[in-house]
Amino acid sequence: MAEENEDGQEKTEEPSQRKIEKAKEDGKVLSSKEMFVFTNISMGLILMFAFFLVARQYLFEWADLFVFDSDTKLDDLPSIKTNYALWYFLKVSLFFGTPVFLITVGTQLAVGGINFAPKAMSFKGSKLNPIKGFKNIISIKSLVELGKSLLKVFLLMGASAYVIYLFLPEIIKISDGNLSSALETLKKLFPYLLIASLISLAVIAAIDYFWQRHQHIESLKMTRQEQKDEFKQTEGSPEVKQKIRQKQIEASMASAAQRKSVDNVSNATAIITNPTHFAVALRYIVGEAGAPEVVAMGRGNVAKDIINKGKEENITVYRSPLLARALFFTSDIGKEISEKLYNAVAVALAYIYKIDKGELVDEPEIEIPKDLRFNENGNLIKDKE
Repeated sequence: MAEENEDGQEKTEEPSQRKIEKAKEDGKVLSSKEMFVFTNISMGLILMFAFFLVARQYLFEWADLFVFDSDTKLDDLPSIKTNYALWYFLKVSLFFGTPVFLITVGTQLAVGGINFAPKAMSFKGSKLNPIKGFKNIISIKSLVELGKSLLKVFLLMGASAYVIYLFLPEIIKISDGNLSSALETLKKLFPYLLIASLISLAVIAAIDYFWQRHQHIESLKMTRQEQKDEFKQTEGSPEVKQKIRQKQIEASMASAAQRKSVDNVSNATAIITNPTHFAVALRYIVGEAGAPEVVAMGRGNVAKDIINKGKEENITVYRSPLLARALFFTSDIGKEISEKLYNAVAVALAYIYKIDKGELVDEPEIEIPKDLRFNENGNLIKDKE
């Protein structure tokens, strides 16, 4: 039966990657105690056999602790022996501790990965709830743990009993022989007992791993409503996504229109630039009714194309960053400029007109309304650039 959440909905859906990552942040990672037991005991046996290879050296070093050289001063003897003892115990600790530490870390890395979660160290009052603790005692999890303990006893005892049964004829004859033959029999029996025990522990570790993995996944499963809520949080609600798509379509259409408007530059009277990031081509004929009209505009590569096209058509290019950005962010292609920019554009066109006639005039200072002063991202700025 699927687990239920607080709302009574069944958790039937597989956990999402975001749910798994959030569980890791809370310190919930897959782990198996029986796998640690198996790997640590296996490493301990390997170290025990490996120690026999260097036991002679370590025993001699241990004996040196109790050898007192007559040439050594009595006042220096305590510090010398203390330093020697500390160094000796450090070597022994590293010999046994380092492999055990590495196999422990490696086991967790293989089972569920290494994860550091500060949230897991925080105090949780729910753990002190006696009612919840009582429920855990009589839960399925506690019954499974009891079953694993019983299985461990039966497997270890059964494996050991089977090995002893195979060697029973030789064991019975131990009393008929001498000490040497008895030790030889035990020497043959001991490795088989170890192997049988390790196989039993490996079986238990495998069973525990798959059970813990099943429980871990079950605890992370989601209801359909949780999946929908998470999808909305990650992908956004349909309304928001629709607005984003609409904005993208509008931006794409505007970009296409700007690219197409480059062909209209030949009809322009002047081009206002920033100096290369933005370009706005204006058309205004003295005496005609109406305000100046934007025949082409663009930014980036489109702006460069407008400027190059203007140079080919001998159209004057005037650099005014604030005016160019104000025109770009407030105008539409084929439409008249904003009323707020009438005065600024009039000053710029008058200057361009005089330049085109060959007059030597000083460049005017063009005032842009404060609410039309934009930076390159289209955001309002306070100070004139």
